[in-house]
Amino acid sequence: MALPVVFHPDYTVPLPPGHRFPIGKFGRIKDVLLEDGVISPADLARPVPASRAWLTLAHHEAYVDAVMALALDRRAVRRLGLPLSGALVRRGCAAVGGTVLTGRLALEHGLACNTAGGSHHAFADHGAGFCLFNDVAVAIRVLRREGLIERALVVDLDVHQGDGTAAIFRGEPETFTFSLHCEANYPPAKETSDLDIGVPPGTGDAVYHSVLATHLPGLVARHRPDIVFYNAGVDPHAEDKLGRLALGDEGLARRDRYVIETCRAAGVACACVVGGGYADDLDRLARRHTSVHRAAAAVAAAEAGRVAVRVAGGRR
Repeated sequence: MALPVVFHPDYTVPLPPGHRFPIGKFGRIKDVLLEDGVISPADLARPVPASRAWLTLAHHEAYVDAVMALALDRRAVRRLGLPLSGALVRRGCAAVGGTVLTGRLALEHGLACNTAGGSHHAFADHGAGFCLFNDVAVAIRVLRREGLIERALVVDLDVHQGDGTAAIFRGEPETFTFSLHCEANYPPAKETSDLDIGVPPGTGDAVYHSVLATHLPGLVARHRPDIVFYNAGVDPHAEDKLGRLALGDEGLARRDRYVIETCRAAGVACACVVGGGYADDLDRLARRHTSVHRAAAAVAAAEAGRVAVRVAGGRR
């Protein structure tokens, strides 16, 4: 099975010079994957941008309408951290549509990756922390409304707590939210996920992986999700500008492979989104983000190999 990877040209839009959100990384992620042969052009899928009807499954109508009309007040724009524009709205809709498509492809193939997504600081009634719409929340609601899933598990390993996602799914037992993050980091006031694990600044590969391995297999076994949405933020990396943890390249790669293999070993579809990552060198940052796509491609290839062996064996 080739790995389906989702990309839309609107993932990257202009921002003012010097803005600290590295929006150019999203196009480079796709380019690096192609340049390095991780995927081929035939593996790329282009999503349909999210409609208002999709967005209002997870967001208040008044908020969606204000965004679409470019009518957010100054306080709301400051909290978002991005200048509101038509291009930014198009980007938000494209990213949400991308995560919906990633979920669909994961259910079909077992595994799929977006080259954007993971906007977990967006709440039902407002955006925050560079997150306009909560793509994972919308995707779960869309897939459930269409009868494709009942139960979902969100595995959020971005360095920042998935506060918006936790708030949107509070009191909804069909969706379990798990956030493993740096406790002493944004947001200053945490929400309550179904499982929150805050680790201290400076936590490195060994401790981080031990914590993850202690909890993830049991969560998958107990919740029995139809799909896992995995936020593979790379901001736990030691060199990340906003991270404060100390994972290395090998630690991130091990983390991504472990999450994906745990899901697939349980027979659960895994939809991966890129989450946060902050650095001045966009090429280096984009390559760091491709850790999850490389892990997913390796797992997909291993699964295809096992299928081929079974088929060959059955012909004897």
